[in-house]
Amino acid sequence: MSSIVEGLLGLADEYFLPWGPLGLMVVSFIEAIFFPIPPDVLLIPLVLLDPKNGLLYGALTTLTSVAGAVVGYYVGLRGGRPLMKRLIGDKNLGRVEAFYQRYGVLTVGLAAFTPIPFKVFTLTAGIFRLRDMRGYVLASLAGRAARFVPESLLLMLYGRSILEYLVSQFEFFTMTAAAVFLAGYSLYKYLSRRRARGPLLPPQQRPP
Repeated sequence: MSSIVEGLLGLADEYFLPWGPLGLMVVSFIEAIFFPIPPDVLLIPLVLLDPKNGLLYGALTTLTSVAGAVVGYYVGLRGGRPLMKRLIGDKNLGRVEAFYQRYGVLTVGLAAFTPIPFKVFTLTAGIFRLRDMRGYVLASLAGRAARFVPESLLLMLYGRSILEYLVSQFEFFTMTAAAVFLAGYSLYKYLSRRRARGPLLPPQQRPP
């Protein structure tokens, strides 16, 4: 683990840190469209090398990733289906579509927060012509902020000592949080449907 950390720090120090926030913004933007490497790979060493600006890095990563998600949506809208079929196959594309049909923009928010490749869901949002663009942007913003800002804050506070723990437990925490979020959303939808039907009348007030 220490060699990986040192490698990331060396890479950031040599190639990205001289660019400051700009390098991080570019990586965060293109990762939401096509770039295979997640922004964390750059965000983590940048925060460790420059902790006083850690929250700035987290915020910039969030905002530029959301901007990339908007572009990714329109790339998918303009003809991303053949590309996605090649990348993930018809079966997985059908699964993603089923998620969108069931959860709508919440699908994007979950993908933005979890280790799932974000670009898959930004492109497919356009492919499946997700209509709630405002919800799409807000869900992307919420998911990316929930991932990158706390990550930056923990690295600012605890430095390298927290890094190994974050890496080893990241998938567990994100998937657990996603499951809790889905359960909460399902409960919210259930209660909303109950309210829409109105309160149950007592037996004596019910129509014959």
